[in-house]
Amino acid sequence: MDLPATKFVIKDLLPQGLAIIGGSPKVGKSWLMLDWCVRIAKGEKIWNFPVTQGTTLYVSLEDTASRLQERLLSVTDEAPNVFFTTFSFKIGEGLEEQVKNFIAEHPDTVLIVIDTFQMIRNTGSEISYASDYNEVEAIKKLAEELKITILLVHHLRKQGDSDPFNMLSGTNGLAGGVDTMFVLDKSKRCSTNATLYCSGRDIEDREIELCFDKDNCVWNFVSDSSDNPEMLLPDEMQKLIEMMKKNSFFSGSNSDFIEQYNQYAGREIKANSLKRMMNRYRSELEDNNIYFESSKRNNVRVIDIYYEPNTNDL
Repeated sequence: MDLPATKFVIKDLLPQGLAIIGGSPKVGKSWLMLDWCVRIAKGEKIWNFPVTQGTTLYVSLEDTASRLQERLLSVTDEAPNVFFTTFSFKIGEGLEEQVKNFIAEHPDTVLIVIDTFQMIRNTGSEISYASDYNEVEAIKKLAEELKITILLVHHLRKQGDSDPFNMLSGTNGLAGGVDTMFVLDKSKRCSTNATLYCSGRDIEDREIELCFDKDNCVWNFVSDSSDNPEMLLPDEMQKLIEMMKKNSFFSGSNSDFIEQYNQYAGREIKANSLKRMMNRYRSELEDNNIYFESSKRNNVRVIDIYYEPNTNDL
Protein backbone atom coordinates (compact mmCIF):
# COMPACT_ATOMS: atom_id res chain seq x y z
CA MET A 1 0.00 0.00 0.00
CA ASP A 2 1.16 3.50 -0.80
CA LEU A 3 0.34 5.30 2.46
CA PRO A 4 0.90 9.04 2.93
CA ALA A 5 3.66 10.20 5.28
CA THR A 6 2.75 11.72 8.64
CA LYS A 7 1.92 15.40 8.28
CA PHE A 8 3.23 17.94 10.78
CA VAL A 9 1.95 21.34 11.84
CA ILE A 10 5.31 21.96 13.51
CA LYS A 11 7.91 19.76 11.80
CA ASP A 12 9.26 16.98 14.04
CA LEU A 13 7.38 18.42 17.03
CA LEU A 14 3.60 18.63 16.51
CA PRO A 15 2.08 16.11 14.07
CA GLN A 16 -1.45 15.93 12.77
CA GLY A 17 -3.81 14.28 15.26
CA LEU A 18 -4.56 14.81 18.94
CA ALA A 19 -2.01 16.34 21.32
CA ILE A 20 -2.09 17.45 24.95
CA ILE A 21 0.09 19.90 26.85
CA GLY A 22 0.15 19.97 30.63
CA GLY A 23 1.51 22.50 33.05
CA SER A 24 0.89 24.02 36.45
CA PRO A 25 -1.47 27.02 36.68
CA LYS A 26 0.14 30.30 35.54
CA VAL A 27 3.27 28.49 34.30
CA GLY A 28 2.93 30.06 30.85
CA LYS A 29 1.03 27.45 28.81
CA SER A 30 -1.40 29.98 27.38
CA TRP A 31 1.39 32.33 26.25
CA LEU A 32 3.04 29.38 24.49
CA MET A 33 -0.19 28.32 22.79
CA LEU A 34 -0.97 31.87 21.68
CA ASP A 35 2.51 32.23 20.18
CA TRP A 36 2.16 28.90 18.34
CA CYS A 37 -1.24 29.89 16.90
CA VAL A 38 0.09 33.24 15.66
CA ARG A 39 3.31 31.88 14.17
CA ILE A 40 1.63 28.97 12.41
CA ALA A 41 -0.97 31.31 10.91
CA LYS A 42 1.86 33.58 9.67
CA GLY A 43 3.98 30.67 8.46
CA GLU A 44 6.86 31.65 10.76
CA LYS A 45 9.26 29.12 12.26
CA ILE A 46 8.70 28.11 15.87
CA TRP A 47 12.22 28.18 17.29
CA ASN A 48 14.19 26.02 14.80
CA PHE A 49 11.15 24.11 13.53
CA PRO A 50 9.43 24.92 10.20
CA VAL A 51 5.62 25.06 10.30
CA THR A 52 2.76 24.25 7.95
CA GLN A 53 1.03 27.57 7.43
CA GLY A 54 -2.74 27.66 7.82
CA THR A 55 -5.66 29.03 9.79
CA THR A 56 -5.58 28.47 13.55
CA LEU A 57 -8.34 28.61 16.17
CA TYR A 58 -7.66 29.31 19.84
CA VAL A 59 -10.57 28.19 22.03
CA SER A 60 -9.78 30.05 25.26
CA LEU A 61 -12.42 29.00 27.77
CA GLU A 62 -10.91 30.55 30.90
CA ASP A 63 -10.35 34.05 29.49
CA THR A 64 -12.46 37.05 28.59
CA ALA A 65 -12.36 38.59 25.11
CA SER A 66 -10.64 41.71 26.48
CA ARG A 67 -7.91 39.70 28.20
CA LEU A 68 -7.34 37.72 25.00
CA GLN A 69 -6.99 40.93 23.03
CA GLU A 70 -4.47 42.34 25.53
CA ARG A 71 -2.42 39.16 25.29
CA LEU A 72 -2.57 39.11 21.52
CA LEU A 73 -1.35 42.73 21.28
CA SER A 74 1.55 41.81 23.60
CA VAL A 75 2.66 39.14 21.12
CA THR A 76 1.93 40.71 17.73
CA ASP A 77 0.28 43.70 16.05
CA GLU A 78 -1.13 41.56 13.26
CA ALA A 79 -2.72 38.11 13.35
CA PRO A 80 -4.14 37.12 9.98
CA ASN A 81 -6.00 33.82 9.95
CA VAL A 82 -5.94 33.47 13.75
CA PHE A 83 -9.43 33.08 15.22
CA PHE A 84 -10.52 33.15 18.85
CA THR A 85 -13.53 32.11 20.88
CA THR A 86 -14.26 32.09 24.60
CA PHE A 87 -17.20 29.66 24.35
CA SER A 88 -17.76 26.08 23.27
CA PHE A 89 -20.08 23.20 23.99
CA LYS A 90 -18.84 20.06 25.72
CA ILE A 91 -17.75 16.76 24.15
CA GLY A 92 -20.77 14.92 22.80
CA GLU A 93 -23.02 17.91 23.44
CA GLY A 94 -22.27 20.03 20.38
CA LEU A 95 -18.49 20.56 20.42
CA GLU A 96 -17.89 18.27 17.45
CA GLU A 97 -20.48 20.12 15.35
CA GLN A 98 -18.93 23.48 16.28
CA VAL A 99 -15.51 22.32 15.13
CA LYS A 100 -16.86 20.86 11.88
CA ASN A 101 -18.74 24.07 11.12
CA PHE A 102 -15.57 26.11 11.67
CA ILE A 103 -13.58 23.82 9.36
CA ALA A 104 -16.32 24.13 6.70
CA GLU A 105 -15.92 27.92 6.83
CA HIS A 106 -12.11 27.76 7.05
CA PRO A 107 -10.97 24.64 5.14
CA ASP A 108 -7.27 25.62 5.40
CA THR A 109 -7.34 25.18 9.21
CA VAL A 110 -4.36 23.22 10.53
CA LEU A 111 -4.53 23.71 14.31
CA ILE A 112 -7.21 24.10 16.99
CA VAL A 113 -6.09 24.73 20.57
CA ILE A 114 -8.63 24.07 23.35
CA ASP A 115 -7.67 25.80 26.61
CA THR A 116 -8.53 24.04 28.85
CA PHE A 117 -9.51 20.40 28.30
CA GLN A 118 -11.38 20.36 31.62
CA MET A 119 -13.87 22.94 30.33
CA ILE A 120 -15.14 20.66 27.52
CA ARG A 121 -15.40 17.49 29.60
CA ASN A 122 -18.75 16.12 30.73
CA THR A 123 -17.68 13.44 33.21
CA GLY A 124 -18.14 15.69 36.24
CA SER A 125 -16.23 14.38 39.23
CA GLU A 126 -15.86 10.86 37.79
CA ILE A 127 -12.22 9.93 37.27
CA SER A 128 -11.45 6.59 35.62
CA TYR A 129 -9.24 5.22 32.87
CA ALA A 130 -12.31 4.49 30.73
CA SER A 131 -13.81 7.99 31.02
CA ASP A 132 -10.46 9.68 30.34
CA TYR A 133 -9.75 7.45 27.34
CA ASN A 134 -13.24 7.73 25.87
CA GLU A 135 -13.21 11.51 25.97
CA VAL A 136 -9.82 11.94 24.33
CA GLU A 137 -10.72 9.21 21.82
CA ALA A 138 -13.76 11.25 20.73
CA ILE A 139 -11.55 14.30 20.09
CA LYS A 140 -8.90 12.15 18.40
CA LYS A 141 -11.45 10.75 15.94
CA LEU A 142 -12.54 14.30 15.17
CA ALA A 143 -8.96 15.40 14.45
CA GLU A 144 -8.37 12.36 12.24
CA GLU A 145 -11.63 12.86 10.33
CA LEU A 146 -10.87 16.53 9.65
CA LYS A 147 -7.13 15.91 9.07
CA ILE A 148 -6.08 18.65 11.50
CA THR A 149 -4.24 18.92 14.80
CA ILE A 150 -6.23 19.49 17.99
CA LEU A 151 -4.13 20.45 21.02
CA LEU A 152 -5.68 20.19 24.49
CA VAL A 153 -4.33 22.34 27.32
CA HIS A 154 -4.44 20.53 30.66
CA HIS A 155 -3.29 20.86 34.26
CA LEU A 156 -0.79 18.82 36.28
CA ARG A 157 -1.22 17.02 39.56
CA LYS A 158 0.25 18.71 42.62
CA GLN A 159 2.34 15.62 43.39
CA GLY A 160 5.71 15.53 41.67
CA ASP A 161 7.00 12.55 39.71
CA SER A 162 10.31 11.57 38.13
CA ASP A 163 8.38 11.07 34.87
CA PRO A 164 6.80 14.44 33.98
CA PHE A 165 4.05 12.80 31.91
CA ASN A 166 2.82 10.96 35.00
CA MET A 167 1.96 14.38 36.42
CA LEU A 168 -0.85 14.98 33.91
CA SER A 169 -4.04 15.31 35.93
CA GLY A 170 -6.20 12.21 35.54
CA THR A 171 -5.41 8.59 34.67
CA ASN A 172 -3.13 6.96 32.11
CA GLY A 173 -6.16 6.94 29.83
CA LEU A 174 -5.16 10.44 28.72
CA ALA A 175 -1.66 9.37 27.68
CA GLY A 176 -3.04 6.22 26.07
CA GLY A 177 -5.54 8.12 23.94
CA VAL A 178 -3.51 11.04 22.58
CA ASP A 179 -0.89 10.92 19.83
CA THR A 180 1.50 13.52 21.27
CA MET A 181 2.20 14.78 24.78
CA PHE A 182 3.93 17.88 26.12
CA VAL A 183 4.62 19.04 29.65
CA LEU A 184 5.82 22.57 30.38
CA ASP A 185 7.57 22.53 33.74
CA LYS A 186 9.55 25.00 35.83
CA SER A 187 12.06 23.86 38.44
CA LYS A 188 11.16 26.95 40.50
CA ARG A 189 7.87 28.83 40.48
CA CYS A 190 9.49 32.26 40.08
CA SER A 191 11.99 31.15 37.44
CA THR A 192 11.80 32.41 33.86
CA ASN A 193 13.33 29.12 32.64
CA ALA A 194 11.31 26.01 31.89
CA THR A 195 11.61 22.62 30.19
CA LEU A 196 9.19 21.48 27.50
CA TYR A 197 9.06 17.67 27.68
CA CYS A 198 7.93 16.11 24.39
CA SER A 199 6.83 12.54 23.62
CA GLY A 200 4.60 10.84 21.10
CA ARG A 201 3.96 8.17 18.53
CA ASP A 202 5.35 10.21 15.64
CA ILE A 203 8.08 12.26 17.35
CA GLU A 204 11.23 11.39 19.24
CA ASP A 205 11.37 12.00 22.97
CA ARG A 206 13.09 15.30 23.59
CA GLU A 207 13.48 18.03 26.18
CA ILE A 208 13.55 21.63 24.99
CA GLU A 209 14.92 24.23 27.37
CA LEU A 210 13.07 27.56 27.15
CA CYS A 211 13.32 31.03 28.67
CA PHE A 212 10.36 33.40 29.00
CA ASP A 213 10.87 36.87 27.54
CA LYS A 214 8.74 39.11 29.78
CA ASP A 215 9.05 42.09 27.44
CA ASN A 216 7.62 40.27 24.41
CA CYS A 217 5.64 37.61 26.33
CA VAL A 218 7.07 34.67 24.36
CA TRP A 219 9.05 31.55 25.19
CA ASN A 220 12.49 31.67 23.57
CA PHE A 221 14.52 28.60 22.60
CA VAL A 222 17.62 27.82 24.70
CA SER A 223 18.62 24.23 23.85
CA ASP A 224 17.31 20.89 22.61
CA SER A 225 18.17 17.43 23.91
CA SER A 226 18.27 16.16 20.31
CA ASP A 227 21.37 18.32 19.87
CA ASN A 228 22.72 17.23 23.26
CA PRO A 229 21.54 13.66 24.11
CA GLU A 230 22.97 13.88 27.65
CA MET A 231 20.11 16.25 28.51
CA LEU A 232 17.73 13.27 28.48
CA LEU A 233 19.67 11.53 31.23
CA PRO A 234 18.80 12.14 34.89
CA ASP A 235 21.08 14.59 36.63
CA GLU A 236 22.54 11.74 38.71
CA MET A 237 23.78 10.02 35.57
CA GLN A 238 25.12 13.24 34.09
CA LYS A 239 27.16 13.76 37.26
CA LEU A 240 28.45 10.20 37.03
CA ILE A 241 29.56 10.77 33.43
CA GLU A 242 31.32 13.97 34.45
CA MET A 243 33.07 12.24 37.35
CA MET A 244 34.28 9.29 35.29
CA LYS A 245 35.51 11.50 32.46
CA LYS A 246 37.56 13.30 35.07
CA ASN A 247 38.76 10.25 37.06
CA SER A 248 38.81 7.62 34.25
CA PHE A 249 38.77 4.54 36.51
CA PHE A 250 37.51 3.19 39.81
CA SER A 251 37.75 -0.29 41.30
CA GLY A 252 36.64 -0.91 44.85
CA SER A 253 33.76 -1.42 47.23
CA ASN A 254 30.31 0.00 46.66
CA SER A 255 30.61 2.03 49.86
CA ASP A 256 33.88 3.63 48.74
CA PHE A 257 32.43 4.34 45.30
CA ILE A 258 29.26 5.99 46.62
CA GLU A 259 31.32 8.08 49.03
CA GLN A 260 33.43 9.33 46.13
CA TYR A 261 30.35 9.93 44.00
CA ASN A 262 28.44 11.85 46.69
CA GLN A 263 31.46 14.02 47.38
CA TYR A 264 31.81 14.86 43.69
CA ALA A 265 28.10 15.37 43.00
CA GLY A 266 27.26 17.11 46.27
CA ARG A 267 24.52 14.56 47.02
CA GLU A 268 23.49 12.03 49.65
CA ILE A 269 22.29 9.18 47.44
CA LYS A 270 22.49 5.55 48.66
CA ALA A 271 24.63 2.98 46.85
CA ASN A 272 21.72 0.67 45.95
CA SER A 273 19.71 3.60 44.52
CA LEU A 274 22.60 4.72 42.33
CA LYS A 275 23.32 1.16 41.18
CA ARG A 276 19.68 0.62 40.16
CA MET A 277 19.81 3.82 38.13
CA MET A 278 23.11 2.80 36.55
CA ASN A 279 21.65 -0.56 35.50
CA ARG A 280 18.60 1.16 34.02
CA TYR A 281 20.73 3.58 32.00
CA ARG A 282 23.56 1.17 31.18
CA SER A 283 23.19 1.56 27.40
CA GLU A 284 23.12 5.36 27.68
CA LEU A 285 26.23 5.28 29.87
CA GLU A 286 27.96 3.09 27.31
CA ASP A 287 26.96 5.55 24.59
CA ASN A 288 29.00 8.02 26.64
CA ASN A 289 31.90 5.50 26.89
CA ILE A 290 31.25 4.65 30.55
CA TYR A 291 31.44 0.90 31.30
CA PHE A 292 30.96 -0.91 34.60
CA GLU A 293 30.71 -4.37 36.14
CA SER A 294 29.43 -5.30 39.59
CA SER A 295 30.66 -8.37 41.46
CA LYS A 296 31.50 -9.76 44.88
CA ARG A 297 35.07 -10.19 46.13
CA ASN A 298 35.85 -11.58 49.58
CA ASN A 299 32.17 -11.22 50.50
CA VAL A 300 32.28 -7.50 49.66
CA ARG A 301 30.22 -5.99 46.88
CA VAL A 302 32.51 -4.13 44.50
CA ILE A 303 32.29 -2.20 41.28
CA ASP A 304 34.74 -1.74 38.41
CA ILE A 305 33.87 1.32 36.36
CA TYR A 306 35.91 3.12 33.75
CA TYR A 307 35.79 5.72 31.02
CA GLU A 308 37.15 4.61 27.64
CA PRO A 309 37.19 7.59 25.26
CA ASN A 310 36.85 7.11 21.53
CA THR A 311 40.00 7.73 19.57
CA ASN A 312 38.11 10.59 17.90
CA ASP A 313 37.78 12.24 21.33
CA LEU A 314 41.51 12.14 22.02
